[in-house]
Amino acid sequence: MCFPHFGKTALEATNNFILSLTLKEKAELVAGSDGPCGGSIAPIPRLGFGGLCLSDSPLGVRDTDFVTMFSAGITTGATFDKSLIRKRAVLMAEEFRAKGVHIALGPVAGPIGRSVRGGRNWEGFGADPYLAAVGCRETIAGFNSVGVQTTIKHWIGNEQETMRNPIISNSGTTTDGEIVQQAISSNIDDRTMHEVYMWPFAEGIRAGASHVMCSYQRLNETYSCENAESLSGLLKGELGFQGAVISDWLATHSGIPSIKAGLDLNMPGGKLSPYFANVTDWQDADTYPSIDPSFNEWKSKSSVSTWFPPVPPGLELQWKMGAPAYRDVRKDHGKFVRTLGAAGSVLLKDTGVLPLKKVSNIFVAGNDAADLSRGQVGTDVSDSQGPEFGANAQPGGSGTGRFSTFVSPLEAIKARMGSGLTQYILDNKVIAGQNIDSVFPAPEVCLVFVKSYQTEAADRLSLSFDWNGTAVINTVADACNNTIVITHSGGANLMEWADHPNITAIIAAHLPGQEIGKSIVDILWGDINPSGRLPYTIAYRESDYNAPIVNLTNVTDKNAWQANFAEHLLTDYRHFDVRNITPRYEFGFGLSYTNFSLGPVFVSKTHREERSAFANSAPTSPGGNPGLYEQLATVRAAVYNTGKVGGAAVPQLYLSFPPNSPEGTPLRVLRGFDKTRELAPGKCEDVRFILTRKDMSYWDVIASDWHLPNGSFTVNLGFSSRDLVASNKISFR
Repeated sequence: MCFPHFGKTALEATNNFILSLTLKEKAELVAGSDGPCGGSIAPIPRLGFGGLCLSDSPLGVRDTDFVTMFSAGITTGATFDKSLIRKRAVLMAEEFRAKGVHIALGPVAGPIGRSVRGGRNWEGFGADPYLAAVGCRETIAGFNSVGVQTTIKHWIGNEQETMRNPIISNSGTTTDGEIVQQAISSNIDDRTMHEVYMWPFAEGIRAGASHVMCSYQRLNETYSCENAESLSGLLKGELGFQGAVISDWLATHSGIPSIKAGLDLNMPGGKLSPYFANVTDWQDADTYPSIDPSFNEWKSKSSVSTWFPPVPPGLELQWKMGAPAYRDVRKDHGKFVRTLGAAGSVLLKDTGVLPLKKVSNIFVAGNDAADLSRGQVGTDVSDSQGPEFGANAQPGGSGTGRFSTFVSPLEAIKARMGSGLTQYILDNKVIAGQNIDSVFPAPEVCLVFVKSYQTEAADRLSLSFDWNGTAVINTVADACNNTIVITHSGGANLMEWADHPNITAIIAAHLPGQEIGKSIVDILWGDINPSGRLPYTIAYRESDYNAPIVNLTNVTDKNAWQANFAEHLLTDYRHFDVRNITPRYEFGFGLSYTNFSLGPVFVSKTHREERSAFANSAPTSPGGNPGLYEQLATVRAAVYNTGKVGGAAVPQLYLSFPPNSPEGTPLRVLRGFDKTRELAPGKCEDVRFILTRKDMSYWDVIASDWHLPNGSFTVNLGFSSRDLVASNKISFR
């Protein structure tokens, strides 16, 4: 789909196509319209242009039927496994394509997780720019291999949901109302912008992102979708982005100013637009599947149609929608989701009780072990706690989708136990009231399932577990001397109960997707040795975190909402390191059923001659100056399985910059990670990391360029940001 062939090359065909358009058609092409999909660009029948279908979500095709709900971004990041990240993207792209979706609205590079209570942190890959960059790169490469376009989002500084949109008078639309309270402004300095928030976008653009979505909030006092310095200067200029900039839905607050600033496509368009996509890519009409009509049917039944209408009656034939309807595009992708969910589960504590052996009597506690209770959508964005009953496989908002199948933890545990006794209480109110006398005879092991809900348009109310989860944990632990806690959450939670003597194991299972029950059973019974690692830091106290959500009340100043990113580069573990704060569980942490050793570290230069402070000037290509990706050093080490069972290790490289680096430079920054194959006891694997010029440079605000500092770098290797077991030195000038 969607353009006729006017020329041999993409650029030639695009130019010829544009010359064939009327002024009205040009205007309609750069704005969304009513249509079957989450976002739609209207067909132009006289030219054979069949329209474009844009659809969420970054974990599976949204608002349709017979699709797979994959593990969330945060779960995928927790695998620290590039191959799994890529394969997830390939399988997701196959489903987007088979449903007729041309442009997928993902992956998520922002929020990165600056604020621990951020409502959408779970959509991204983790709270470190390097980890997020790898997630975006591998995801975009996977989608591109299937021929489905991507949209890396949300550009940029989109780090809280509270007051992300302005308050509008009258009807509340941007077409006929006046802004009476400006949206939050993310105020970010130049160095922080480059080293933290632009980093994953640069890698995604370098990997071939087709589109970038600008965000809701203001950036340094100007709305993101009309910020010329950001869109035309940083994104299209410095990073060499050649695709189209798409607005987030209803994020456009001006017409001509937004166009001049660099916005190409306004979404959702239609009656909700104050005005107006530089469409430069398409798929062949003979090979790309038609749009599944189930999108339009679902849209016509959904409350979302009030805001984003389906195809107007009588115009269905203009769209390339066609049989078969209700396409089942899932294939056997559920098997992969089961594997991915287990790989993204992090074993935080184990006193030796896992994996489970011969268990004949087990107790399952908590509403997070239950099946869905509100239908296949499974979430309610109007409720800050989500559904009371139902395992938390995905939270709420546009980053989610509809389950076609769902396997709850209780269902999977019952199946695994077979004829054994599986006792359970799913009502948290009953358990928190200490009414668990019905559990008899005494179980050999007690599994407590608790959850923490997150959703778009709202930030988290606390770092505790929902539905009185802490009381549930304590009640069971006080009565059961072998209590294992499983958490399903999209980010960090406080775990003041972690040292309870009867809590023998803790698993942070994140948001595994539709096979949530099977994934956790595979970990509990040892079919899969846990290898997940924390993509964020878990603190002892909420006050240990920096960068809280800005939340003002009763303000009268129209411009009062300001988020000053005063922590600069010191996000997540970097803050804990510099402030010497001991975390409960650090970034990169995760246990295994076996043990590993690592070292020594060998570092070699790629070039014999010395390297200059700045890369040679070269024409900008997608991702920035190509010289930034020059390989400067190779790091090698060997990882050994020193335990008694097979397992995969996750060696991580943290780089310490020379002492003469500018003030504010973190003590250590992640600059490499890998996951070994499954190593048998006594076996080893060599791991290799490449360090580029950009990896080893800081953003020089005076020179407005990446600066390779003089002096000695320390290359630290280990198994978490605090478990660094081997190191070496290297310098370039």
